[in-house]
Amino acid sequence: MLIYLDHAATGGSKAPSVQSAVLAAMRCCANPGRSGHKLSLAAAERVFACRRLLSDLFEGSGYERVVFTKNCTEALNLAILGTLRRGDHAVTTCLEHNSVLRPLEALKRAGVIEYDVAPLVGGKLLPESIAALVKGNTRMAAVTSASNVTGETPPLAAIRRALPERVLLVVDGAQGAGHVGLSMKEQGIDALALAGHKGMGGIQGAGALIFSERMEIAPLLYGGTGSESHDLNMPAFYPDRLESGTLSYPAVCSLFEGALLVKSRREEWAKKLYKVTDAVLQGLKELKGYIPCFAANPCGICAFRHERLPSETVAGELSDRFGICVRGGLHCAPLVHKALGDFPDGLVRASFAPEQGKKEVKALLAALKEIARHA
Repeated sequence: MLIYLDHAATGGSKAPSVQSAVLAAMRCCANPGRSGHKLSLAAAERVFACRRLLSDLFEGSGYERVVFTKNCTEALNLAILGTLRRGDHAVTTCLEHNSVLRPLEALKRAGVIEYDVAPLVGGKLLPESIAALVKGNTRMAAVTSASNVTGETPPLAAIRRALPERVLLVVDGAQGAGHVGLSMKEQGIDALALAGHKGMGGIQGAGALIFSERMEIAPLLYGGTGSESHDLNMPAFYPDRLESGTLSYPAVCSLFEGALLVKSRREEWAKKLYKVTDAVLQGLKELKGYIPCFAANPCGICAFRHERLPSETVAGELSDRFGICVRGGLHCAPLVHKALGDFPDGLVRASFAPEQGKKEVKALLAALKEIARHA
């Protein structure tokens, strides 16, 4: 029997309410917002309800500024590429995923912008390190809500306070959303990108971008929206301006049900995951040869390495010999691996779901002990 510990890549189990919502959506295949018949209108109402729920859950600026995407990567590309203009400067951090780094690098190589990267200081991301990089033409700061490698959760509210008011704060919510409290109003977030298939409990294909009234985003895709069909220009209003083509209705329905669960159980889940990651941390400290690269965290992320074995070898052994699914290597976040000193080999990452606990921790530690014994 397999033990799935790769939830930071994608949630391996879905709640019954999420499964039921997806099956119901597949039985009714009407296109939301494209027709005037009852089935299409009912689907459109469901999509609207999800927009409103996400805006309320994260204290956004209203349902019209909730745009659905196929994943967090698309949402971040929309926020970055759709906002930055020629001559702008951006600030980001070494904790970021390639979903932030690669769009910035593409704009830099095209001669559109320049950007700087805040380092870790004493193993932590400090607000003053980010603020020190701000220039007169800095338009955006892009910061993760939680590192997908270490589980570190940067102090977003303090980062916002350290930045000039004119600088837009874009947050990658892929790992943090559903695990940590995120309030766009209280933390001064201008754009929050979501991966609906991770901590939010939805299925793959469910993503969203929530953005404030300070953000004016140009479309990256052009096509049908079901509105203003007489005009060859994209609609001037949101969300239509940024949503070309048919939405994944089953994915939106799954995100709606997942968000309902997050609303009622996030704090409970966070406490469970903190205990689980702490148990793994304490267990690794007792095992010979393993070096933890994380602290206990509410996101369920446990990254570590062996002093002699490559991370992908350890991950392969866990899968092949013990049926434990983890991820090894570089986790699409090369700068944090360089900061931690494990580049280019990377780390083994075990990531837990709230329903997992002592049994999975015990199995993982026992397997790691056996692997180290034969190293």
